[in-house]
Amino acid sequence: MSAIAPPFRRDRTVHGWIALKAVSDAGDAAWILAVAWSAVTASSPAVAGLIVTAGTIPRALTLLVGGVLADRFDARRMMVATTIARLTVLTAALAALSTVGETIPILFAVAIAFGICDALFEPSSASLTRQLVHERDFGALAGISQTASRIGAMLGAAAGGLLVAGGGLVAAALANAISYTGVLLYLLVLLRVRFPRTPAPAAPLLRSIAEGFGYLHRDRLARSLVLSLLGLNLCVSPALSIGLALLVQHLGSGPALLGALEATFGIGAMTGALIFIRVRPPRPALAGFLLLVLQGAAVASLALGHAGTAFASCAIIGITAGGASTILAGLFLREIAPDRIGRVVSIQRLGDDGLMPAATAAFGGLAALSLPAAFLAFGGVMAAYMSATALRWRHRGAPR
Repeated sequence: MSAIAPPFRRDRTVHGWIALKAVSDAGDAAWILAVAWSAVTASSPAVAGLIVTAGTIPRALTLLVGGVLADRFDARRMMVATTIARLTVLTAALAALSTVGETIPILFAVAIAFGICDALFEPSSASLTRQLVHERDFGALAGISQTASRIGAMLGAAAGGLLVAGGGLVAAALANAISYTGVLLYLLVLLRVRFPRTPAPAAPLLRSIAEGFGYLHRDRLARSLVLSLLGLNLCVSPALSIGLALLVQHLGSGPALLGALEATFGIGAMTGALIFIRVRPPRPALAGFLLLVLQGAAVASLALGHAGTAFASCAIIGITAGGASTILAGLFLREIAPDRIGRVVSIQRLGDDGLMPAATAAFGGLAALSLPAAFLAFGGVMAAYMSATALRWRHRGAPR
């Protein structure tokens, strides 16, 4: 089977899938912005916040089920079915918007339906990824995919404003439906599994879910990878979202500086990913964890409260995020058992969904008392935890 998969640099089929997935991510970002704007104009910022987050609870409830299905059934077929469901939701939304307009119940219904679709799609997508390329190309695939998704999300958010201005929520829904149609056609016509896997055995749903948690309990590296990816999101995301905005306000500046800082992070993340696609550390787990130690220190350095330092910190945070994500995502695909990867991904995403609101609220509460203390606390906790993790793996050999 390996002979039919060309080296990643010449794999036009996978390159096309990455590009199309990035376009779909752009469509999602434009759609989310359009929904938020429509909710604000139709009601209030508070209701808009509820609508944007309405999909998180059903998504969380469905994620573990999505992981079990991804491990038990053909991942590509699961993605086809979920993409059809997304198109059905968007078609129904277009019909409702055309007849009754942009109402709050419609916005809530669409947000909830998309949350459920995401929970079913993402574990299957991760499972399919490791069936497309050689094991040696997992890191390159992960790095390029994440870079393309970041670019797509940034461009999509910008395009969302233009779509809303030109055609309202209908235009955003239509654009997203077109992108999903492209995804569906690519899955049906061009994308094929190259490396088959043995599916997880059939078992009762709750037992299958419990087995996923049991696997993380037994496998130290799998557990370390999941907790490290959680730490990357929970410690860094609040600092970059709320923290940077508060820092810019403290400096007496405005949106231009905030946008420049966020762009610095984005460029750094792309740079870090591209560097570590080419540079393959002999001990990837150790290298990835050490990069996250440096990232925690960079988050803490934002406490200095100077614009120049903030730019340097954002650049370091971006480079280490892109590099660590590339290394650890490739390691994740290589090390997690093929018949458990869907459940492990669902557990990690569930941790993100469940803990992110608490982490964001905690950062905001601490920042209300002292913004430097919030940066120091979140960056320090991350650096300390990743240091301890790196110490545990410093004597491990190259494969791990």
